[in-house]
Amino acid sequence: MCKTTLTTIAGVKIPDSKLAVQATELLCEHGNEFLYNHSLRVFIFSVLNGQRAGLKFDPELLYISAAFHDLGLTPHYSSPDKRFEVDGANAARAFLQSNDVPPAAVQLVWDTIALHTTIGIAEYKEPEVALMYSGVGLDVMGEGYEHLSDEHRNAILAAFPRTDFKKKIIPAFFSGFEHKTDTTFGNIKADVCAYMIPGFKSKNFCDCILHSRWSE
Repeated sequence: MCKTTLTTIAGVKIPDSKLAVQATELLCEHGNEFLYNHSLRVFIFSVLNGQRAGLKFDPELLYISAAFHDLGLTPHYSSPDKRFEVDGANAARAFLQSNDVPPAAVQLVWDTIALHTTIGIAEYKEPEVALMYSGVGLDVMGEGYEHLSDEHRNAILAAFPRTDFKKKIIPAFFSGFEHKTDTTFGNIKADVCAYMIPGFKSKNFCDCILHSRWSE
């Protein structure tokens, strides 16, 4: 079932503002239970990481970012030629703009979603951006797993089960950009294509340099 009746999980309050509720409804409408559970775990992990680090952040904007962060993988929001992270960011921007959210907050959410897989940059930006990146890293790759208490881990998984996550997440990623594998050039999702497509070879940056139209 998409959407939880719990209001607080592992000490983290699930935002229930009008915007948060609408974002959840879009996640449930265009995503699925697997994506919903992942997105809510990411939000909670992000908040816990923020609390542990003593960071100040906007929980509502962080929640909306979590709700939209993988919606670019879904048919409804997927473009034919953009990275799925950008598709999700664009969807969130349109949603927030339609609700008259201030431009600075809209841009922050856009960056938070667009950069959530960008290793080496996201962690140095605004707290919301860095925390979303850390929450995704924790859920997908187990980064920071040791900082979760057993109590919190059990509570989160009881509310939002992983349901064979390790086996399902790579095909779930791939389904969102198998029609536009070139968008994975230069980013970690090229590894997904290599895993899912026998003999897949991504574009090569050095080839782009050497085969450019410049004479020297």
